[in-house]
Amino acid sequence: MNFIIWLIVGGIIGWLASMIMKTDAQQGIILNVIVGIVGAFLGGWLGGMLGIGGGNINSGNFSLPGLLVSLVGAVVLLAIVNLFRRGRVR
Repeated sequence: MNFIIWLIVGGIIGWLASMIMKTDAQQGIILNVIVGIVGAFLGGWLGGMLGIGGGNINSGNFSLPGLLVSLVGAVVLLAIVNLFRRGRVR
């Protein structure tokens, strides 16, 4: 059951990140879930390096700071992908 919630929250975070970065028309639901989950890992790693607490969606505690860290990680991930795909961040 926790895995299904993890996928749903990852999809929502990936979708929100794609709306922020204006890449929603280019990706579908599967890519949104992947971006959300990988972005959560990236956000948790960056948050740990910077000393920002709160965890992320992958740590099992769904808190507002954790969701925000995951969202920031997903946005950073999309910015990196856009940088390599187009040569600039949009």
